[in-house]
Amino acid sequence: MCGAPVQGQTLPSGVNVEKETVITGRVLSADGQPVGGAFVRLLDGTGEFTAEVVASGTGDFRFFAAPGTWTVRALSSTGNGDTTLSPEGSGIHNVDITVSK
Repeated sequence: MCGAPVQGQTLPSGVNVEKETVITGRVLSADGQPVGGAFVRLLDGTGEFTAEVVASGTGDFRFFAAPGTWTVRALSSTGNGDTTLSPEGSGIHNVDITVSK
């Protein structure tokens, strides 16, 4: 069993979104259904691996990052997908990733 913390859209108590940059979202199939168990990777602006979590059963994932350009990539048996975002400051930055073969 993976030692990763439980992922979800609700942030843990004590997280100050005025100071933290949070990237959160869901992994979805081409027909919009959640894809649980996908490996979700956070890559920095140069494409370097930074972190990885396993999406929850409802496809949810979350990363704590810094402002900048990030690629979020999902890998699953349903397919793969990625998206790029550039949060300029603190707060919650939501992005969904659609995966396909």
